[in-house]
Amino acid sequence: MTNNDLVINASDTNVEIALIENKKLVEIHKQKADIQIAVGDIFLGSIKKLMPGLNAAFCDIGIRKDAFLHYTDLGPQIKSLLKLTKGTTYGQINSPLLSNFDLEPDNPKNGKIQNVFQRNYRVLLQVLKEPISTKGPRLTCEITIPGRYMVMTPFNNAIAISKKIASSDERNRLKLLAESIKPKNFGLILRTAAEGKKVAELHEEMRGLMAKWETMFKELQKGPDPRKLMDEMDKTNGLLRDILNNSFSKIIVNEAGTYENVRNYMNTISPDQTKIVSQYKGKKPIFDHFGVTRQIKSSFGKTYTMGSGAYLVIEHTEAMHVIDVNSGPKMKRLDQESAAIQVNMEAAKEIARQLRLRDIGGLIIIDFIDMRSGENKVKLFKQMKEAMKPDRAQKSILPLSKFGLMQITRQRVRPEVNIDTSEKCSMCNGTGEVNATVLIEDFIERDLGRIIQSRPKSVIKIHAHPYVHAFLSAGWIGKKQIEWYKKYRKWIKLYKNDDFGLSQYKFFDKNDDEIRTS
Repeated sequence: MTNNDLVINASDTNVEIALIENKKLVEIHKQKADIQIAVGDIFLGSIKKLMPGLNAAFCDIGIRKDAFLHYTDLGPQIKSLLKLTKGTTYGQINSPLLSNFDLEPDNPKNGKIQNVFQRNYRVLLQVLKEPISTKGPRLTCEITIPGRYMVMTPFNNAIAISKKIASSDERNRLKLLAESIKPKNFGLILRTAAEGKKVAELHEEMRGLMAKWETMFKELQKGPDPRKLMDEMDKTNGLLRDILNNSFSKIIVNEAGTYENVRNYMNTISPDQTKIVSQYKGKKPIFDHFGVTRQIKSSFGKTYTMGSGAYLVIEHTEAMHVIDVNSGPKMKRLDQESAAIQVNMEAAKEIARQLRLRDIGGLIIIDFIDMRSGENKVKLFKQMKEAMKPDRAQKSILPLSKFGLMQITRQRVRPEVNIDTSEKCSMCNGTGEVNATVLIEDFIERDLGRIIQSRPKSVIKIHAHPYVHAFLSAGWIGKKQIEWYKKYRKWIKLYKNDDFGLSQYKFFDKNDDEIRTS
C-alpha cells in the first residue's frame, strides 16, 4: 500500500509543498503569496479580438497578457452562459438560482467562433491553463466549481460518476443521492472520494459549492469591467481537496498560520484525519530535516542516475521533451537483451516519477535501450502504463514504435517545475579563486580578536567545515582552544558544519545569531 506524506514549507512570500510517496519525492508545488492567476480562477472577461483562422478569440480578463479561448473550450452551454452574464451585469437577472432560468439550446460542436461572439462581448471565463513561457493563460467557458466529493457545473442537469468507482450498486446509490440534493439546472460530477459517503456529507458540500456560486454571482452584479470574480483556493488546501485519501500518514507544516489553516480545512473535509497534521518546530529548515532538499538536488538537472547505475538524460526543446535511457557499467555482466529489459523497466518507473516531479507536459519522446523481443516490448509498455497510474494529469501512452521510441502526451496546465541544482561556490563566489588555505588559521585569529575587542562579554561559537574544525580542535582537549583561553580568558566553543565550504567559518553568539566580521 502507498504511504503518503505531505511536507509544507511556508514563508511570507511563498509556499512550497512536497508530496512524498513511499519515501520518494514525486511532486513539488510552489505558490507565491502574490500570485495573480491560477488554474480554476473565474473571471469576467471581454472578447478583445476574434481570430477566425484559429477559430479562437483573445480575451481581456484584467491582467497584462491577453488570454486565449478556443471554440472547443466554449462548451455546449455557452449561449446560456452569455445570457446569464449579460442579464446579471446589466441588472436584469437578480437571483443566482437557475430554477427559473430558461436554458438556451446547446451550441454546435463544429461551429465558428464569430457566430458566437462579437468584439467586446462580456462572458464568464475560467482559467484552464496558467501562462506558460510567452503564452497567456488558456480559458474555458465550461464553468466548474470543484469540491472534495463532487464538482458542480451550471446550465445542465447531467449527473456523472467517477469511472474509478467500479461497483454498480454504489454508482446507482450515488446517482440517486445526487439527484435528490442538486438544484435545478446544475449538474454534478461525483468524484472517487464520494464513494461510501452519506447523503448528509454530500449535501453539506453541495451547500458549500452553492455558496461559492452565490458569492461569484454577487461579484458579477457589480458591473461589466473585466476582473477576477472568484479565486481558486490556495495551493495547499486545493491539493488536499484533490488527493487526500487514507494512504496519507503525515502532513507536516512549519509555519503556525498555515498549520492552523490546514488543520481547519482538514477538520472540514476529513475530521478523522486531522490528527495526522502536525507543526514542525525544529531548528533545521523543514525540507532539510525531512530529506526533501537532498531529493530535489539529486532529482533535477539534465542527468539523473538510478540505483543500478543506469541513467537518464532529459532534454527540453520548444516542441517536446526528449528522454534518453542509458545503461550503466553494472549492466555489462548480463547478456544484451536481459540488460536492456532490466534497465528499461527500472527507467520506466523513474521516468513516470520525473514527469510528475518536474510537471513535464506536452509531447514526450523516450529513447529506451533497443530490445529485440516483442514480449519484452509489451512488458515495458505495461510497466510504463502501471507506473503512470498515480499521475493525476491526463495522459496518453503509445507502445514502442519500430524505431524503439515511446511517445507520451501529458496534460500541461502550468509551467514546468525547473529547479537549478547547481550552486555558486560559497568561498569564491564563482570566480574560481580562494584565499590560501594555510592562512585560514590567521584569518580566524584576526576575526576572533576583532569580535572580542568589540564585545568582550559575549559567548562566542565558531562553526567551520569538518576539516577546519578538526585542525582547530586537535590535541589534548583542544590545543587552539587552550591557547585562546590563555590569551582572552574566554572559552571559545567549536562546532563542525557539513554544509560549509572547505575554508568556510562563521561566528555565532549564545542565541545562535551570526556575528558578522565585515
